Amino acid sequence: MQAELATLQLIAAGDAEAFGRWLTGVEPSVRATLRPFAALVDTEAVLQEALLRVWQVAPRFKHDGKPNALLRFTVTAARNVALTELRRAAPTATELDTLERELAKVETVAPITPDPHLRAALAECRKKLPGKPAQALEQRLLSGGADDDATLAARLGMTLNTFLQNFTRARKFLAECLKKAGIDLDAELAP
Repeated sequence: MQAELATLQLIAAGDAEAFGRWLTGVEPSVRATLRPFAALVDTEAVLQEALLRVWQVAPRFKHDGKPNALLRFTVTAARNVALTELRRAAPTATELDTLERELAKVETVAPITPDPHLRAALAECRKKLPGKPAQALEQRLLSGGADDDATLAARLGMTLNTFLQNFTRARKFLAECLKKAGIDLDAELAP
């Protein structure tokens, strides 16, 4: 709960990176709650509008003391936006019945919680990476997808091909290291 409150304080203060980290963890849960609306409204637009509303309301948001308060608020905002869009679309009675049945199936949302054992194992395995593969992985992570591989390679003074080979080596090494630590990546990455 303390981590949640700390994250909320950062978001309320306008920390876009904290909002992005929080969003990464809860987005799949919010998307799942919008799935019943998918045949009737543009759920991507609904999601974006809901997240914009959350960002705007965050400075005034009051935590209710229960877990996942901001996530619950986000789900409510997303559903309200979806219902507004649904009213504009003027669905048929059959479509409304189908939607009502689908909404009844959706369980209470909970964010995907990070596994502390997995995080610790990843940190240990990253420490063991050899020099060049470690540099390639670090550049990819620092970039966060903002730069292409050619740019990342140039930063490291590598050719693109060498950079890609080093990154591939880093991934392979991490997978082997995690396997030795008893972590089943297939199970961890399954939806």
